[in-house]
Amino acid sequence: MIPEAPNRSVDPQIGLSLLYRDALMLVIDKPAGLPVHPGPKGGPTLTDTLDALRFGLPRRPEAAHRLDRDTSGCLVLGRHAKALARLNRLFADGKVEKTYWALVEGSPPDEGQIDLPLARRSDDPRSWWMKADPAGLPSLTHFRVLGRAEGRAWMELRPVTGRTHQLRVHCSEMGWPIVGDAIYGGAGRDGVLQLHARGLSLPLYPKRAAIAVSAPAPGHMLDGLSACGLAPDGAENNPLPSAGEGARGAGG
Repeated sequence: MIPEAPNRSVDPQIGLSLLYRDALMLVIDKPAGLPVHPGPKGGPTLTDTLDALRFGLPRRPEAAHRLDRDTSGCLVLGRHAKALARLNRLFADGKVEKTYWALVEGSPPDEGQIDLPLARRSDDPRSWWMKADPAGLPSLTHFRVLGRAEGRAWMELRPVTGRTHQLRVHCSEMGWPIVGDAIYGGAGRDGVLQLHARGLSLPLYPKRAAIAVSAPAPGHMLDGLSACGLAPDGAENNPLPSAGEGARGAGG
């Protein structure tokens, strides 16, 4: 379990909180529904707030990795060009351990892994929609169930690779679509995606322990997670015992 860092409010108007800060990076708690970069539809983006996150430096920080508009939680920002390059390399080399919480439909096994290659659905470079494809890029996700209630499950997802929409496609292909997923699940356009970047562990400094940061469960997921056993203090429950059988698509 990743220890939870205290929140520090940055911009109450859009609900942005600072989880971690040092000389090289910031980790913020991105709200669901806030895009990181401007899009064709316009509207507020994280980019609009970055100047307020300089904290005395001459240039604004920049995102070191991707986080979908509809996904909440931990997002890493590099505070200057050298820091951003170092962070980009850590993510590209798979050295950052990422943990997500999701509320899914159905009854996944207690634990396992999903090994399904992914490719774009369309050749259109503007399309981000993905599909399972044997000829696609290798994509691996480890998972365990933290709780269950009324045909849904609270899952911890740990992506080993970082493909676009990886967790959403993997869960959908296994028969457990993420609640509120309008692309890969059965939710309508007004659905709120129940996927949260819970935490990360990042070995930024070679001679120090990895930096571990977590974001508390967001408000739009609290009812569903609480029904599945989320403690009042927001801590996960004890892991469930293994079911003894892997899921379809598991490696081995």
